[in-house]
This record gives sequence, C-alpha cells and structure tokens, in this order.
Amino acid sequence: MEFSEHIKTANVEDVVLRQPLHPPGRGTLCITGHHLLFSDREEGSWRQVLLLLRNIDAIEKSVENLLTCSGLFSNAGLSQSGVSRLPGSSGTITIKCKDLRVLQLDIPGMEECLNIARSIETLSCLDSMSELYPFFYRPSNASLRDQWGLSSLERHYSQMKELHDRWRLSTVNRDFSVCPSYPQAVIVPKSTDDDMLEKVAKFRQGGRFPVLCYYHKKNGMVIMRSSQPLTGANRKRCREDEQLLQAVIDGSDKGYIIDTRSSQQALQARMTGGGLESKSCYSSWKRLQRQMERGKALQESLIKLVEACGDESNNMDRWLSKLENSKWLSHVQTALSTAGLLAECVERDGHSVLVHGSEGTDSTLLISTLAQLIMDPSCRTLEGFLTLLEREWVQAGHPFQQRCAHSAHSHARLQQESPVFLLLLDCVWQLWRQFPLALGFSEALLLRLATEAYASDYGTFLGNNQQERCALGVKENTYCLFQALLRPRERDCYSNPLYEHTELAIWPSVHPQSLQLWRGFFLRWTPQTHHLEEAQEEIRNMVIEWGKLALSSCPAST
Repeated sequence: MEFSEHIKTANVEDVVLRQPLHPPGRGTLCITGHHLLFSDREEGSWRQVLLLLRNIDAIEKSVENLLTCSGLFSNAGLSQSGVSRLPGSSGTITIKCKDLRVLQLDIPGMEECLNIARSIETLSCLDSMSELYPFFYRPSNASLRDQWGLSSLERHYSQMKELHDRWRLSTVNRDFSVCPSYPQAVIVPKSTDDDMLEKVAKFRQGGRFPVLCYYHKKNGMVIMRSSQPLTGANRKRCREDEQLLQAVIDGSDKGYIIDTRSSQQALQARMTGGGLESKSCYSSWKRLQRQMERGKALQESLIKLVEACGDESNNMDRWLSKLENSKWLSHVQTALSTAGLLAECVERDGHSVLVHGSEGTDSTLLISTLAQLIMDPSCRTLEGFLTLLEREWVQAGHPFQQRCAHSAHSHARLQQESPVFLLLLDCVWQLWRQFPLALGFSEALLLRLATEAYASDYGTFLGNNQQERCALGVKENTYCLFQALLRPRERDCYSNPLYEHTELAIWPSVHPQSLQLWRGFFLRWTPQTHHLEEAQEEIRNMVIEWGKLALSSCPAST
C-alpha cells in the first residue's frame, strides 16, 4: 500500500494547535504515513510536535461554513448540529490519544480539515502490522544487527544451574505447532517427555500446558503457569497432565492451584468445554479461587476512570463517586492481593504453585509477574524488570496487538481490548510508591512502557505472540525497545537514584488507604501533575549531585 493514497492534503498553513500544558501555537501542520507534525515559528521561537498516528485513539470533527449544505455534511459523515453559520470556512479536529492527551487543531478551510481527518482515521488504524512504523523506524545510534532482546529461555535455563537436576528445556514447540502462543522453548519437569507434552497441550486451552516461569532459590519451590484444563461437561481426564503436575511437587506434600476465576465462573466454563482440575484426580493440589476481572469489564473500568479524570466540574463528591464507580482501584487491589497470596504460598509456606485462569494470557501473567517482583530482588533492578517483562509478557504470549488496539477514548465497539498490561504497570507503581528504595527504576520508566505498549517506534510489543513476530520478521526488521532503554543515556533517565538493594521480600499493603490513583499517568496532562514531575526531577538531580560529591570526597583507594 502507498501511504500517499490516503493523504489528500499533506500540508496546511496557519493551523492553531491547542495542547495540555502549553499555550496555543500557530504554524504548519504536515501529515505523513505515520506521523502528524506541527511546526510553530512564531515570534522567532521554534517548536515542533511530532505525534505518532498509531497513538490516536479517536478523533472528533466539527466545521463552520456560511454555505453549509446537508449533502456536503452527509457525505463527510458529519451532522449539522452545533454548526454556526459564520463567514468563511474552518474546521476543528479534536484528537484523543491513547496516552490520554487531548489535542485540538483549528484548520482553515473545511475541505482541508475533512481531508486531514480522513487521513488520520485511515492511517491511525492500519490493519497490516508490516505497515506499522516500527518497520520504518531507523534511529541513527543503532543497527539492525544489534542484539534483539535481553534474554531467551535457553539462556535463562543455562544460567539457572539449580534447575538442571529436575527440570529440562524442551523444544517441543519449535515450530509453534503445539502451542501458537508459547515460545519455541519452554522449561518442564525432566520426567516428562515431548510426547507427554503434546498430549497435555491438547488438554489445555490454546495448547498452553503447564510450564515453569519462576524458581525460588531459597527453597526450591516453583511457579508454573498454564491455561484451564478442557475437562468439559463430561469431566474428561488427561493422565499425562496429572503426571506432569505430580512431577512438579514430587517429594513435597502438596501444591496450590491459583485459579483467577470465581468458582462459579470455573464451573460455568465446563459448559463450553473448559473447566478446572478435580480434587480426585489432582489430590496433591489444593485449588484456590481468586476472581479477577478481565476483558470487557476491565476495559470499561478504564473508560470510566478516564472519564472521571476528565471531569472539570471541580465537585469533589462527584469526582470521588466516579472514581469509586470505575472500580479501577479495586482491580489494582485484587491483583496485588492475589499476587501476595501467590508469593506467600511460595516464600512463606514453601509450596509450588500453578497459576491459570481461562486462556492463561492475561491475569495469569499479571500475578506471576507481581509475585516475582515481591519475592525476587533480581527482578527489581532496571535490567531485571525489563527482562521479567520480556519473559513473562512478550515471550509468554500476551496478545498486545489485540489488548492494546484501543485505549479509553475510542468509539469503536469493544472486541478484545483490555488494559491488563496497564493494570500491571499501575500495580508496579503502587509497589514503587510503597517501597521507594527497593525498586531500581523510576516512575518515568512505567510511564514510557504504558505509552509504548499502545503506540511505539519499536517492535517489542508488535503482534500477539512469538509466532506472529517470527512470521513478520520483527527481530530482523525492527528495533528492540528494551535494548534502547538500557543504553547509557536512557538508563540514567529511568534509573531510581534512591535504589538500595535488599534481599527481603517486599509485601505490599492492599488496604484501601494504602492504594492511590496513579496521578502520573491518569492525570499526567494536568498542571498539578506536571509540577510534581518537575519536583521529582529536581530531587533526582540533587541525589545525583550528592552522589558525585560523596565519591569525590572519598580517599583514593590503594
């Protein structure tokens, strides 16, 4: 496809841009295949705003013209309601972004306005992933021959010598035929051969058979994750699945299964072919039900929260009511408490745990990631956290393309959108706020990741799984976000200068008074939050200067 086919008007002069935290500017608007570029040269100053079209969640159009006719508006898909009959013609485009920014463009000329709007609507929703900007992005300080990614399951396994007695690396999924959403290599009990794994995969939804995602060095216990068993109404069994799970706790008295559905939801799943592990067939495993919302319910919660944050009534009671009705902080509380339960089973009680919900690609990954942050200090460094995200979200098959297709502003009908990854980042922010010295990265990193998941220059979050990324040649044709974040200049921006390493677990408080709205994200385009960011940056610079002074005052080592 030629992007020029969708650009009827490429440049417009004398456009007025209104955006949060900045005064209005008048300048030139340009549209390309992937970006909106606004250039303001007024009064000798120079300002540019570059907006990735993929970051646009929704646009709203309005036009004003003395010679309005019903046919013109119907052809443009607009209504005449609210249109003033004033001399001349102009149009306004309101752009609502996935990062929650709201921009307004006042464009002279109704035809130019409509042309720009049509181009934005088309180019911001390209269907083919190979046409997205990461395949065209070419930074000057990197090469496509650079290492892609931070680690792999093969490397992770080779570094974990403790695993080698009882666990093995299997390539049963090397061609993605056993499980389309798993990586090509997985870690499984040594006593299970690949033939067994293929049979277990047929018994688990989407082929997501139980695999190891975390080994606790202190006591040798593990976290496994999978999808639900396909027991169905007839309570079908799979002896290979039973044997695999028994091998996980061999020598231990019992293990726990944390199901992220309610008991009723798990039972209802039987009617559609799903189900849960029966007590009689998995007698060494104790099942714990912890309901976590997902899918449409979570997306609607985000929409209500963003609507509440945009309420300009200045009525505190109304604001608090909207915040409560969104239930977003309830989802944060549930995720943290469930992750705490998982960590408690492993760290304090000394038992291995299997985590799953239905598909095993959303809330399962959410709580396994948070539990590892709670228990494992190596996951709390900047590089350790990014490696954890790569392993538990990118490689493990979270469907980013589907879940992040839209944010909170889109008028499109909800399909498979769900802000699970954003919920994870919010939960990590709560940990970061409660334990300001324990995490080696800053809030700025979480904000950057939240933006990149929805619209990015990099290929890290493209596609829904490793199979799709391999088919697209993502590693060969795009750049890795995580590698970019670890370059020296970026690392300085996203490191926590107050970080102090601790081997202790960090147990989050989930009392309502302990959880706060993530203002840095949900109110990031308001003046109050902007001032907070400036204060945090000033504190950061002071800490860095103190560190330099401390080093310079130390006697030289001999």
